[in-house]
Amino acid sequence: MKRLFLLLCASLMIGMMTTTFAADDAAPKGTVWHVVSFKFKETATADQIKAVEKAFAALKTKIPYIKTYRSGTNISPEKLNKGFTHCFLLSFSNEQDRDAYLIHPDHKAFGKSLGPIISDVFVFDFAE
Repeated sequence: MKRLFLLLCASLMIGMMTTTFAADDAAPKGTVWHVVSFKFKETATADQIKAVEKAFAALKTKIPYIKTYRSGTNISPEKLNKGFTHCFLLSFSNEQDRDAYLIHPDHKAFGKSLGPIISDVFVFDFAE
């Protein structure tokens, strides 16, 4: 009897987990968040870094697809940033707007300007 009860409980739990995962997969997509993090070269000056921050912020005024823009520098005490010091968070209404942003001439020009001072970039997008 005890085994039957445990088997029934396990079946119910598996059923609930499957239902939860299926519901998550079927969730409608909404806002697309575009996370960008920069690791600057050791030779990058404070003025160059400030210029990158200003240029990235200016994209919000140049590219109409960007809904929101936020930025900041790492303040985590965990020291797991792997040398990435700056993070930029942009939101878009949908994937099509994000895609239009990626190929926009002002975004392309901004990306090309980073070559001399960026040693690495990390980009991660997700939808809510």
